[in-house]
Amino acid sequence: MQPIYISTYKNSKLKEKIKILNQMLSSCNLCPRRCKVNRLRDERGFCRAGKEAVVSSYFAHFGEESCLVGKFGSGTIFFSHCNLRCVFCQNYEISHQGQGFSVSKEELAEMMLDLQKQGCHNINFVTPTHFVPQILEALEIAIREGLTLPLVYNCGGYESEEVIDILDGVIDIYMPDAKFSSVQVSEKFCNAPNYFENLKKILKKMHQQVGDLKIIDGIAQRGLLIRHLVMPEDLAGTEEIMEFIAKEISQDTYINIMAQYRPYGEAYKYPEINRRITPEEYEKTFKIARSFHLYRFD
Repeated sequence: MQPIYISTYKNSKLKEKIKILNQMLSSCNLCPRRCKVNRLRDERGFCRAGKEAVVSSYFAHFGEESCLVGKFGSGTIFFSHCNLRCVFCQNYEISHQGQGFSVSKEELAEMMLDLQKQGCHNINFVTPTHFVPQILEALEIAIREGLTLPLVYNCGGYESEEVIDILDGVIDIYMPDAKFSSVQVSEKFCNAPNYFENLKKILKKMHQQVGDLKIIDGIAQRGLLIRHLVMPEDLAGTEEIMEFIAKEISQDTYINIMAQYRPYGEAYKYPEINRRITPEEYEKTFKIARSFHLYRFD
C-alpha cells in the first residue's frame, strides 16, 4: 500500500500545507492551548518549543505495538517538549525539561531516510504536535530523496482540529492516547480541563481520514490505533472512553490497553497516583472494553 503522502506531494498540496502551518507558528495555535507566541522569533509558550524542532533520539524501536514493530522495528523519532506535560510522564526529562538537540529540516529528513535504510516498517513521530510544520518541511525533502514508509502520528491526543484537518492526506496511521475522561483529572494532572471534549472531536476526524487500522502481513499500513493507559483508582475514566470509542468511532477500533503506568516525574506529589496499578485494575479495564463489544487489542 503506497503511503498517502506520496499523492499529496505530487499534486503540490503538501507545499500548501507547509505554508499554512508555518504561518500558524507566527502566533502559535498548533494545539488547543493557543498560546499565540511568535515561535518564528523563538518565543516559547506552554510546551516550551521554539523555532527549530528538537529531537531527543531516533532509532528502530522494538517496544512499540506489535503491528508497528514487525521484524525490523518501528522507526521512531522522539521529539522533545510536549503540549500536555503530564505530571507523571515516563519521559519527564524529555517532555518537561526538553532534553535533546535542535535539528534542521535537512537533518530531520536524513533521520527518516536512515530509519528506512535500517529496514524499519514505518516512521513513527513521537510527540509531534508542537513540531508539525517542521516535520512536514522535512518530509518534503525526504520524499524527494525516496522516502516510502507509512507515517505514524504518535501523540497525546490533545490536538488542534485545524492541524488534524491539514494533516489529511499526509498521515497514514494516527496513534493518539486517550488519557482521561474526567475534567477534574485532566485539569489536575496536565492542566487541560477540556482534554476529553477535544479528544472526542479529534478521534472522529482521525477516523474519518484513515478508518479502522488495516494490517497487511502483520504490519499496520493505515488507520487509527488508540492507546489507553490504565491509571490507579480508575483515574483515566476507562468506561466513558471505551463507550465513546465503541458507539461513536467503531467497534473495530484497534486499542492498546497499557499496563506500564509508573509514578514518574512529579507523581510523588499526588498520593492517588504514587503507585503502580494492580493486576485487578488492569483486567477490569479489558472487561469494560469487551462489555462495549470492543475486541481488537494489541
